[in-house]
Amino acid sequence: MKQQLLQKIENKKLTVGVVGLGYVGLPLVLCFIEKGFKGIGFDIDGAKVQALQNKQTYIKHIPQERIASAVESKLFEITTNFSKISECDAVLIAVPTPLNKNREPEMIYITSTCEALFPHLKKGQAIVLESTTYPGTTDEVMVPILEKSGLKANVDFYVGFSPEREDPNNKDYRTETIPKVVGASSPEGLEVINAVYSQIVVNTVPVSSTKVAEATKLMENIFRSVNIALVNELKVTFMKMGINIWEVIDAAKTKPFGFMPFYPGPGLGGHCIPIDPFYLTWKAREFGVTTKFIELAGEINTSMPEFVVHRVMEVLNIYGKPMKNSKILILGLAYKANVDDMRESPTFHLFHLLEEKGALVEYNDPHVPVITPTREHGEYTGKKSVPVSGNYDLLLISTAHDEYKTIDFVQFNIPVVDTRNLLRGSSPLFHKA
Repeated sequence: MKQQLLQKIENKKLTVGVVGLGYVGLPLVLCFIEKGFKGIGFDIDGAKVQALQNKQTYIKHIPQERIASAVESKLFEITTNFSKISECDAVLIAVPTPLNKNREPEMIYITSTCEALFPHLKKGQAIVLESTTYPGTTDEVMVPILEKSGLKANVDFYVGFSPEREDPNNKDYRTETIPKVVGASSPEGLEVINAVYSQIVVNTVPVSSTKVAEATKLMENIFRSVNIALVNELKVTFMKMGINIWEVIDAAKTKPFGFMPFYPGPGLGGHCIPIDPFYLTWKAREFGVTTKFIELAGEINTSMPEFVVHRVMEVLNIYGKPMKNSKILILGLAYKANVDDMRESPTFHLFHLLEEKGALVEYNDPHVPVITPTREHGEYTGKKSVPVSGNYDLLLISTAHDEYKTIDFVQFNIPVVDTRNLLRGSSPLFHKA
């Protein structure tokens, strides 16, 4: 089995299936196609499948030309039909792993995917999970479902875990140039899966087990969460002292060793940082461990939207305006600058908290013209971006899109609360948060 798969890789006869054509799965399958492998993209969203079949993109930083080139190569097949899993030699799973309302792992996307896969498994395949999750998921959750096929892991098919490391619209790094951690549940499986990813990435980082690979991704994101919590706490502290946290960070990062800059904001966004640390917190309880540091960081980060809303209230008071019935325009719905990804965006929380206090809230985002359905904020579905203007009582910058850097905010003659240090000029109208 191992030699057969390695031979297919060497001869570019390997067919790669990618389940989940979102921000992780779509660039992944495109990378294999661009290296000359056949790729089959699977998604339950018929609209995505149809868009790709029509050579259209639905992710802003993935250009239309790249989709068209893949489709025209005849190497890219896009489908909702999971029976085609049987045509794949390697199947890479990139589906969401959210939290439920109790901050516990919601595994339904992984389990439902495996349930859809197992009737179509065949001997000699490699199945790899990319979705961020708690250590043990691959072996304890995925394998038992896949083995309902009658096939045995590491006997009839290989199983591995390779955490995604996508950073949408990062100009310095893309899928191919980011080292790929690879773990498997057998030495033979590791050799095969490592060889698969070696076809598309600059280098791979093999580790001893799927658990180590799963833990690696959690550690990366917990590291960021904890450090962001630190600067968020320092921002609040320094603001009380009349000290600009951004100036402090700029000065501190001139030290060539022992310091790495992290930046405060209105809260955490994206699919990873607000969610992944709690996967380990949940799993650690099984071993009688309380992850106090992680949970404290989570508390600080999730409290930041409330801090921002309180700051908005303070600024409105300066200008003699109550929060109730004040018209507020939030600039930026995407969770990070210059992308159209609004997953877990703190702007949703700002929306809710401001409206709760009686404000009349609109948003502007050049990358998100209309709010599409989300898991937790369905009440905002269909709401549309409005132009930036002075027809408001206050502007609130939530995302540092480049488009906002070219706006002369002084012309509006209304207060601007800046959570991203976007406004470098000095004006009595500008207020940090």
